[in-house]
Amino acid sequence: MIISRKGSVNIENICASLKKLAEYGAEAISRSGDVLVVSHIDADGLTAAGVICTALSRRGIDHTPLFFKQLTKNELESIADVGSDLVVFTDLGSGMIREISALGIKAVIADHHRPGSTERCGGIVHINPHLVGGDGATQISGSGTAFLLANALGKNEDLSALAVVGAVGDLQDLSSGRLVGLNRRIIETGSRAGVLSFGPDIKLFGKQTRPVFKMLEYSTDPYIPGLSGDEEACISFLKEIGIRLGGERWRRWIDLDQDERARIVSALIRHGLRSGIPGFRLERLVGEVYTLTREREGTELRDASEFSTLLNATARYGHSRTGLDVCLGDRDGALEDARLLLSQHRQNLLNGIKLVKERGLIQLSNIQYFDAGEDILDTIVGIVAGMVFQMADRSKPILAFASAPDGMLKVSARGTQDLVRAGLDLSRAVSASAGEVGGVGGGHTIAAGATIPPQSRDEFLSIIDRIVGEQLNRNRSA
Repeated sequence: MIISRKGSVNIENICASLKKLAEYGAEAISRSGDVLVVSHIDADGLTAAGVICTALSRRGIDHTPLFFKQLTKNELESIADVGSDLVVFTDLGSGMIREISALGIKAVIADHHRPGSTERCGGIVHINPHLVGGDGATQISGSGTAFLLANALGKNEDLSALAVVGAVGDLQDLSSGRLVGLNRRIIETGSRAGVLSFGPDIKLFGKQTRPVFKMLEYSTDPYIPGLSGDEEACISFLKEIGIRLGGERWRRWIDLDQDERARIVSALIRHGLRSGIPGFRLERLVGEVYTLTREREGTELRDASEFSTLLNATARYGHSRTGLDVCLGDRDGALEDARLLLSQHRQNLLNGIKLVKERGLIQLSNIQYFDAGEDILDTIVGIVAGMVFQMADRSKPILAFASAPDGMLKVSARGTQDLVRAGLDLSRAVSASAGEVGGVGGGHTIAAGATIPPQSRDEFLSIIDRIVGEQLNRNRSA
């Protein structure tokens, strides 16, 4: 089912159209026997799978979850060989509509990435904001479309909390400092259901779980010169502004009063300005934060940002089932395993940033890039690229390369809202460039990824540098 955009479409119309598509998807699921749930391996994909698997369990529908870094024809063939009555794709699938249809797979696709095809294919219900005039990069995530499908299956308003975790994990609050568009409707649903609260606060990782000085020490987004990575400097910084670090135990951000929090934020802004941090990065210090009110205070699951980072630390290291089990409510073994993975994940990110800072970025006419080879995992090189971008030239999109276990080369690309407004469309640029060198790619205007043959890297760079230049120059001359 496809609804084309005609003229200006407001959020109410987009929401109504997506809900109608979700109803078609729910009907297809209700007519099926066993269901295969196929999802992506990031926080958005895990929460999307958690939302759908919970909804299916509540309906008593047998289902099996599978996770993939990226769908290829080979992986689709393996999915077809399972022989399930229906496959529900969450947070992926939109780029492979024709291939899914060609294999005769009956499917419901709940995704937010730009579709590879907008043609109607038999046996497929496609729930995607781009089909109804919406924006999948900022208005709703994969877990958000999965939530609409879950709500069409039954009374599942409480699952809005997971959908918000997925949206935050997908960085959909980045450009505005808050979630907007259809995400706003999901927040309101969660608030009414008593599973979410929201309001302005500092946006650094670790508010719930880390001593304040550790929260500053491990800050990588934004990276704070003179503080990030330096425990002694962070302790001195807090003492100088009169913040008591602790008594019997170290104080966390949630243990501070409002006056102490305000003093820290003001001091961080002054420190940042003295250190030459651009204003756009300082603005990221404070924004709207989302609290999962049914989760225990002082745990990673209480804060949507910390929850999403915890999930990224599982599936990206081959432990997708652990992340899914946390989404499904396991607060014992799975949560402890996830915490161990999270500790290593944070260190890997810091090591990745350090590596790129040491090697530097290579500048082309219209893009900049680094090639991590095997020194950064292909599953986290995109996260590292996004963090490094906060310290780099923001006038060009950044590309990152990493070797994948299958011998291919993983590409991650990141832009800014200003570049998108200037004409940048990384989804189209990456997809077209990868296609010309025998690879596959796609994503959003502001963030995209691809897999290409390693020997084609330089050709790929030449092509995408030209395409990005054409996109930006076309807008300048318009």
